[in-house]
Amino acid sequence: MLDCVPGRRSLPIVGQPQPERADAARNRQKIIEVATRMIAERGAEELSLDEVARVAGVGVGTVYRRFGDRSTLIFALLDDWERQFQAAFLTGPPPLGPGAPADERIVAFLHALVDRIVAQQGLFLLLETGGKAPLLGGPYRVHHLHLATLLGQACPRADASYLADALLAPINACLIAFQREERGMTVEEIKAGLTGLAEGVTRQAR
Repeated sequence: MLDCVPGRRSLPIVGQPQPERADAARNRQKIIEVATRMIAERGAEELSLDEVARVAGVGVGTVYRRFGDRSTLIFALLDDWERQFQAAFLTGPPPLGPGAPADERIVAFLHALVDRIVAQQGLFLLLETGGKAPLLGGPYRVHHLHLATLLGQACPRADASYLADALLAPINACLIAFQREERGMTVEEIKAGLTGLAEGVTRQAR
């Protein structure tokens, strides 16, 4: 059972496409595949819509009409990862999925979100430094609702909505990149810090 979005069959996904014609769907898939390959080979900073169109064998106008700009294309690239992530914390095995105590699920969720951002840090950095925070759209609302639900279970008298925002705030690509590159922190050290923060929040809020 979806413990944070009762009755909802589809969840807000970054850049979720609308139903489209078969030829448009094929073009979109080619563009996504080429963009993914280019990022893997050269890094996200080198992504160019004009070159994506050339390599994919579609018109430049087709790419710009479908995606508009590089940020929108990056949102589309993040879609599949977000779908997998949501499935894991909504219906997957514990402690990330249902079946574990709320305290354990809160920590598991924060750790998994860090892993998600680190895995595609270059893409998230491009969006955040370009003024578009990818997790403040539909996915953020799902993440927030899920975390607030768990916080409500762990500490019923607390302001779960505010605490969810507070716990999600440190989990962004710019801060994580700074912690890793400037402070020399490992991903495990970042997770340990979040664990201490989450445990302190739930302990004080009880």
